[in-house]
Amino acid sequence: QVQLVESGGGSVQPGGSLRLSCAASGRLFSMYSMGWYRQTPGKERELVASITRDDTINYADSVKGRFTISKNNPWNTVWLQMSGLKAEDTAVYYCKVVLFGASVYWGQGTQVTVSS
Repeated sequence: QVQLVESGGGSVQPGGSLRLSCAASGRLFSMYSMGWYRQTPGKERELVASITRDDTINYADSVKGRFTISKNNPWNTVWLQMSGLKAEDTAVYYCKVVLFGASVYWGQGTQVTVSS
């Protein structure tokens, strides 16, 4: 069992920055990966960035060079540092945890709005 608490969403102007945080509790030793996904109305949820226990990182092409994912050690938290934000980054961002054995847990989502 894993519980996730997300924070850091908000409203910013284009070009601004925001830092999302996802704190996990529970069977942390079983975590294989943590990541951030986002979803806008009418679209499927899509990967933004993910990081594995061995620090393998994946980014969506649309955010590469602007977003940075990181985690602490011992591992219980993942952060998404978002810079150079664009209007198209507006979405609800969800934290996702995958355990060894492929069990999946989702956070409640946090709204990110980029507008002038």
